[in-house]
Amino acid sequence: MIAELSKALDSLEIAADWSGLRVVKEASTYRSVRDGLPQRNGKSTTQGVMVEVMVNGQIGYGATNSLQAANLQAAAEVAYQQALAASRWAIYPLTPAVRPKVTGQYSSPFVKPADALSPQEINDLLMRICQTLKVSDRIVQTTATAITNEIESWFVSSNGSEVYQKFLMLETGYNATAQDGAIVQQRSNNGHLANCYQGGWELFVSPDLWSQVQQIGEQAVELLTAEECPTTVTDLVLAPDQMMLQIHESVGHPLELDRILGDERNYAGGSFVKPTDFGQLSYGSELMNITFNPTVPGEFASYSFDDIGAPATREYLIKAGTLLRGLGSLESQARIGKPGVACARASSWNRPPIDRMANLNLEPGTDSFEELIGDIEQGVYMEANRSWSIDDQRYKFQFGCEYAKRIENGKLTKTLRNPNYRATTPEFWHRLVRVGNESTWQMYGTPYCGKGEPNQAIRVGHGSPTCVFAGVEVFGGGA
Repeated sequence: MIAELSKALDSLEIAADWSGLRVVKEASTYRSVRDGLPQRNGKSTTQGVMVEVMVNGQIGYGATNSLQAANLQAAAEVAYQQALAASRWAIYPLTPAVRPKVTGQYSSPFVKPADALSPQEINDLLMRICQTLKVSDRIVQTTATAITNEIESWFVSSNGSEVYQKFLMLETGYNATAQDGAIVQQRSNNGHLANCYQGGWELFVSPDLWSQVQQIGEQAVELLTAEECPTTVTDLVLAPDQMMLQIHESVGHPLELDRILGDERNYAGGSFVKPTDFGQLSYGSELMNITFNPTVPGEFASYSFDDIGAPATREYLIKAGTLLRGLGSLESQARIGKPGVACARASSWNRPPIDRMANLNLEPGTDSFEELIGDIEQGVYMEANRSWSIDDQRYKFQFGCEYAKRIENGKLTKTLRNPNYRATTPEFWHRLVRVGNESTWQMYGTPYCGKGEPNQAIRVGHGSPTCVFAGVEVFGGGA
């Protein structure tokens, strides 16, 4: 494919300073079961090419689902006219330096490929999960979902780039809803579709799958008679599956350089972070170390090159609490004059790459789980996101979780329902007082991070240890 694309690129009759072709082919399956009955069994394939051209320091885009020469030429002409029109109203003149020459390959690690299980075997598995979740008549609904994505991308450019990347992705989730009169509680495995990884069926059909499913059903019933989460200011301990959402919303989005530049204010919003904050802003306590790391094997958004060809490397965004760099592509870095990362990503062949998160991780500390909670006289431990709300500057937030426990004298005691907490971003991260070690570190993901006009839903990975935050406002469902 690379040779054919390079030939096609050479044949384009466009007077551009730089041009590139990015072909993406994606095959997906989606299977879901509710209350033991199949609800959806779908399979889809999409393929197309994005043509990029740089004219007078501006980039234009044209997409087509055909690789025929005439269609590529037509898309290139659309891109050329778009770039030409944009150059009249240019905000910043780009150079071909934002599209470096790169060559290389990447492939997701896996043992059991997407076709290792037949559709019948997958449906049987999901139906058995629903049956196992129904531990009581008070379980009124059960669901189970499994999604696979096989993605191949090829990228060539007029300055000699040749990149091939192949991804195998698995998204799974199951949950149980319990009801007792007016009380309704839901429990899932780490939040909605949070178990998202690069890899095959070995990631889902694990030796402890059935004990985990059983536990989710039992905890849904347990929540019906649990105490309401108290309204108080206390020590808050967050599990990695909730830290995923905390990192995503209060670190990832506010550090996107296009937000800081104002590009997303009309839709996704802006950021409380200012261009002058990089290298100076104390974002959190000295225990806060956030890395952008698309090199983690198996994490949901790993890759070797972003969608404009920038090589992916592990970089500290925040180190010892100090903000160092943002989530911005080579284009945004040039505009803002600040360091970024390889994060120009597109959700499909018919979308242009924009600044996006990839794998955003909180680095582990030194404490075991027992050490984290051992010194807490009174506190609350929370798992799995249930709801979230954050303002358009990513400053003030309120998050709810599915499941919580009281911490009393260094031990987890009573179960709590409807746990929530609220804070502002810098205040919250400065309250980070203990960070779990590698034994508490877990990674999850989300397939539906939305941004951009037209909208792009992108896949993002997050890893984190269990963390302790001091003096946080928590409250229950009645508050």
